[in-house]
Amino acid sequence: MTIKVGDRLPTGTLWEFIEEETPGCSLGPNGFDVPTIAAGKKVAIFGLPGAYTPTCSAKHVPGYVALADQLKAKGIDEIWCLSVNDAFVMGAWGREQGAKGKVRMLGDGSALYTRALGLELDLNARGMGLRMQRFSALVVDGVVKALNVEEAGKFEVSDAQTMMKHVENLTQYLP
Repeated sequence: MTIKVGDRLPTGTLWEFIEEETPGCSLGPNGFDVPTIAAGKKVAIFGLPGAYTPTCSAKHVPGYVALADQLKAKGIDEIWCLSVNDAFVMGAWGREQGAKGKVRMLGDGSALYTRALGLELDLNARGMGLRMQRFSALVVDGVVKALNVEEAGKFEVSDAQTMMKHVENLTQYLP
């Protein structure tokens, strides 16, 4: 079943490539428990079919990178990009996209979290396997407050501009 407004983010792990060792985070791929990293935060999440794919690389990620400072100035604590790719790929793609310090590039290499969200997309016929549907969500303290799932092949409602409209009315989503 697909996640919906009012649902809590499901339990699961997403993977991030860490380039600088810090207490609790070693270099390389680190797994993060989703409910834990979402707790107490306002998070703009967007998911997409795959790293290095045309729309994802030319429009989706660049839009969020460009508006990251504005989204954060309006109260967003973190911006997450999710994709069915491993942490190494997401880390390399994030470097190329200039995402460092703006967008957390979180991988779901086995699509386990994608399935938990109910947002899987079967692209086997195109040689890409199981992927994530293109979507965005505004999440407050682990609860989905706004959700935009794209129709197949579209890029109209999960973009950074649409998220900005939700964030500009952030107070309506707060307890």
